[in-house]
Amino acid sequence: MLKSYFVLPLGAVLLCAPSSAADFLTGQAARAVIGQPFFNAQNSGASNTLLGGVGGLAYVNNTLFVADSNRLGLLPDNNRVLIFNSSLLNLPAADAEIPPYSGRCPVCGGQASVVVGQPNFTTVDGSIATRSSLRLPTAIASDGRTLAVADTANNRVMIWNSIPTTNGQPADVVLGQVDFTTVAKLTVTASALRGPQGVWIQNRKLFVADTQNNRILIWNSIPTQNNQPADLVLGQPNFTSAPEVNQINLSLPATAKTMLSPTSVSSDGTRLYVSDLGFNRVLIWKTIPTSTQQAADLEIGQKDFTFSIPNDAPDLCNSTGVDSSGTATFPARCGSTLSFPRYALSDGQRLFIADGGNDRVLVYNSIPTANAAKADVILGQPDEFIDVYSSNDPVVISSADVLPTPTSLAWDAQNQNLYVADATDYRVLVFSPARPDLPITGIVNAASRAVFAIGSFIVGGTITDKNTITGTINGTAYTYTVAASDTLETVALGLAKLINAGAGDPNVFAFEERGIATVRLLARKPGPDGNNITLATATSSTATVTLGLSGGTLRGGGSAGIVAPGSIVLLRGSNLADTTASAAPDGINLPETLPFELAGVQVYFDGIRAPLFSVSPTEIKAQLPFMVTGADSVSAWVRVKRAGSVTVTTAVNIQVEDQNPGIFADETLGAQEPRTALAVHASNFATGTISVDGVPEVGGKGTITIGDSSYIYTVVKDDTLSTVRDAFVALINADPDSPVIASRAGVFTRIRLRAKAPGPDGNGIPISAVVVNSSTNTTGDGLILTTTNTVLCCASAAGRPVTIANPAIPGETIIVYATGLGLVCASPVVASAVNYCSASPDAALSAIVDGAKYRGPTPNAPIGSVSGLLGNASVNVISASLLVGQIGLYEVVLEIGQSSIPSLQSQLTISQGLNTSNIVVIPIGSPPQQ
Repeated sequence: MLKSYFVLPLGAVLLCAPSSAADFLTGQAARAVIGQPFFNAQNSGASNTLLGGVGGLAYVNNTLFVADSNRLGLLPDNNRVLIFNSSLLNLPAADAEIPPYSGRCPVCGGQASVVVGQPNFTTVDGSIATRSSLRLPTAIASDGRTLAVADTANNRVMIWNSIPTTNGQPADVVLGQVDFTTVAKLTVTASALRGPQGVWIQNRKLFVADTQNNRILIWNSIPTQNNQPADLVLGQPNFTSAPEVNQINLSLPATAKTMLSPTSVSSDGTRLYVSDLGFNRVLIWKTIPTSTQQAADLEIGQKDFTFSIPNDAPDLCNSTGVDSSGTATFPARCGSTLSFPRYALSDGQRLFIADGGNDRVLVYNSIPTANAAKADVILGQPDEFIDVYSSNDPVVISSADVLPTPTSLAWDAQNQNLYVADATDYRVLVFSPARPDLPITGIVNAASRAVFAIGSFIVGGTITDKNTITGTINGTAYTYTVAASDTLETVALGLAKLINAGAGDPNVFAFEERGIATVRLLARKPGPDGNNITLATATSSTATVTLGLSGGTLRGGGSAGIVAPGSIVLLRGSNLADTTASAAPDGINLPETLPFELAGVQVYFDGIRAPLFSVSPTEIKAQLPFMVTGADSVSAWVRVKRAGSVTVTTAVNIQVEDQNPGIFADETLGAQEPRTALAVHASNFATGTISVDGVPEVGGKGTITIGDSSYIYTVVKDDTLSTVRDAFVALINADPDSPVIASRAGVFTRIRLRAKAPGPDGNGIPISAVVVNSSTNTTGDGLILTTTNTVLCCASAAGRPVTIANPAIPGETIIVYATGLGLVCASPVVASAVNYCSASPDAALSAIVDGAKYRGPTPNAPIGSVSGLLGNASVNVISASLLVGQIGLYEVVLEIGQSSIPSLQSQLTISQGLNTSNIVVIPIGSPPQQ
């Protein structure tokens, strides 16, 4: 029955560039990363693989140049330039086939072959100006023959007449200084520089953004002499003018001929582009300027040349409506605004702008021909209006699709890659245009088709009698009065009960998180609507107890795009396959190992080839590899071998957490949420549970009574909850007259009781437990024995589905099936609601193989403890385990409380830490009359 029931939800060589249909997509992820072993790693330092705060980039002749310093003050400052040739850069092309088992992230890393500015890869000194040293190099340029570096803090540009091939190779020419060892007093001349932050070589001309002199210098040929004067200047009327700027009242007005702190200059061979940082704009000359202070022809980021406002939304963005006084309102930014742009780059067809203050890159699919043009695509943000990085949400920091303050850009025309310097995260991200067949939100947990918004009330402080705490949900207040006997944990439990009382709050479910004195709130409606539910807290005026908030509203409602390693996932889109195929053609029997290709379809997560259950033109079912455990972000794409061609989808980011459960539900009743769970009755025998908790104290005496028989155990030295539990199990099973068989539950320290007599004959056997702790106990601690039900209950037909016609009943044990519960242990240890494996190596953990049927031991348990909420009350999780003989599937055994209210629409969720599953429906009927 299980097999058929389970199948319902399952049913580095460079190649050619992507097809002409390829393009960038707003919100897409990077396909590769340089400087990190995976996308959200934040390793920093100095080696041939580790980067510091990257400031500048250049790409030419299959070689990437990285200026490993920045002008943002981000550390470490490595004062060097790294050179990565293609063989050590080791990045597969966007449409390359990457073999299975190619490692943790075949599209991550990179190894520099040469370093300049330092004698080796580990030295970072920048204190002395020499022919071989650099101090805060922030920009780099090359045409494949010559290398130029903006050595910013030394007020100079260093030139190598050929591409360096040895570490620490000295420069051939210096500009801005009379020689390599001099850092002269600041002057304004045709040869002087002040904090240059941009360099470019085009048609053997050299362009320098002389940032603090507010100008661009142009040499009509590559300089061959030290301190050679420039031939042309833009932004100033002559070579000796560079007025000091009052940053408060901007005494230097913005015009088509002036600049304020230009940080980059570049050209596509026809046009010239300057990032005019201080005036929050990008200037464009339609032809390479040939006269001093030649006016720019157009600009991006301002409505005309006299404006310089960061994110000038009132002039450039559509209104979002009016406020209470009738005044028009505007978004904080849009696709036409700029805030401190740091780099502009064109491939001759597109224009890319590193919009540093908005933490994004703007992409124009054609070169703008008018002022204030709107970008066609936004990289680093989900849309044109949001700056997710500015929220400091740890979930988005260093993910595959964010770009905090991008400092520089480079374009690889041969392989169609955009390189973006991410100084904040010590990395370079690589974005590739591709087909938009996989939407940004197209990957979800196969069980959790919708995610419900969540929030928390957090109890803290100290206990004082008659303090009050008030949690308010969408305007409805719930006040709990603290008793002297309370603990922070019981206060949280009491507040949760108030919220769930009666029919419960109309907006949320509440349950207390074991061990952390937190009331978890779960929106009743799925999707983003739950994000609008407001939260507030208050306490009595002299309260010592506190009530904190996770935020002013519930958050996280939307698609089930947060997935855990090992999860069964769905990829939904269009043109994802040319035909339909399945790893289990009969719809039931999975092979021992899943294929890594079906009907020409391959799926990649961080370049790891994923096991596939099935493919179709609109949906792919795959397993997210357990190998990505520990990552917060994964880049995913689909590669399809078609007749005569290969296509790839745009890379999309997946948010990953070590555990994020989803419960499988019936797919035959449509997509309306919540769906009915795929649940089965668990046992042909009546069952019951006794929980063993507290702190065992020598001399404490526990008594468990089952029917007419009592079993007594006295705690001895070195006893733990596990040894006490096991002692009771042994006592019960040693009694031939006992009406039950005892065993250990799969999670927590619980005793499971099963009637020896099958069917209803075992129902109704009374069970109770009591503890008398030592008379010398003065701490209040001691052993605690608790029966979850008062009688053995609810023998049924094991394996039969729980349906409206055959519902579960209060006190019964049922089984649901889930995915996304993460890694498992054979012998977990519970500590602060988080398990860890007690043995290393652990047999259950070692048995996990991506894409293969699980053959590990039973029982096993997830490293992240599982709790449940059924209706308005907690449900006992008896066990949760990877199911032997299945792939990515977990069996969760639940005991329904005898006090549960019968309802054919009772809603169930399971949680691990702060992550909660989708809501499913469990039909619960009335218990039979005794």
